[in-house]
Amino acid sequence: MESNRPLAPLTWLRCGGPAETFFQPKDLDDLCATLAGLDPATPVFPLGLGSNLIVRDGGIRGLVIRLGRGFNGMEFSEGRAVLGAAVPDAQAAKRAAAAGLDLTFLRTIPGSIGGAARMNAGCYGAYLADHFVEAQAVTRQGEVITLAPQDMGFAYRHTELPPDLVITRVTLSAEPGDPEALMAKMEEQLAKRDASQPTKDRTAGSTFRNPAGFSSTGRADDTHELKAWKLIDEAGMRGAVLGGAQMSPMHSNFLVNAGGATAADLEGLGELVRKKVWDFHGIELVWEVQRVGDPLPVHPEVTND
Repeated sequence: MESNRPLAPLTWLRCGGPAETFFQPKDLDDLCATLAGLDPATPVFPLGLGSNLIVRDGGIRGLVIRLGRGFNGMEFSEGRAVLGAAVPDAQAAKRAAAAGLDLTFLRTIPGSIGGAARMNAGCYGAYLADHFVEAQAVTRQGEVITLAPQDMGFAYRHTELPPDLVITRVTLSAEPGDPEALMAKMEEQLAKRDASQPTKDRTAGSTFRNPAGFSSTGRADDTHELKAWKLIDEAGMRGAVLGGAQMSPMHSNFLVNAGGATAADLEGLGELVRKKVWDFHGIELVWEVQRVGDPLPVHPEVTND
């Protein structure tokens, strides 16, 4: 375990404060033993690849757990993929395709399989819930449990899982496919994404959920009514700046660390966008990016009065 471990290098936005205590278990037994022996009053936060996350500038109190090499196994069989929670989504999609299984929707989703399961990640009209068979997880008390679909509480970009539950493995169903055709499909998806999203900037993916309640399908007949980016555009917030944070000029539903942004800059700009959209449309945008930790304390100005 490490104390005061900087977390900014572990997040895609490259900002935020440290973990009070940071732990990377070597395997399932190590994880279970540590949680079982932890003071029950200590908060626990599972950290994935930091792709959908703003860590506030004061850092995260308690124990931050990041799964590593002991949780990156992949096994493929007929119609099934068993994936460690630390496996990157893109890697899972590529390995599944090579095995003749279609999990291509994962290719352009940032983050890890554990995070994808927790937030019901989706792309081009497909969601993890559509493929979910079961998951292995470890409770705050260190007990290994199996989660069935009905245990997850899947919704659009959301599940009902306790925030301190650590997903360690996910089993997905997948339709068979020709490996070369699946690889070609993913290349097409990548090209489409790179043409419309700021993939070379420091972002956390889509900032807000679509009020429409579904993701873009990628089809020519896709409707853009009640899409977050359209509402943000109409409220005049494309390219808006606060400190080092910016709403991407390329895609207005992407918060960008344009250089030296603090977590307060990023969250503050997001909240300003939410206010502008509410004022303009009467629609409340819901954060898709997870915001965790404590802000830095605000010290009042010292005066001689």
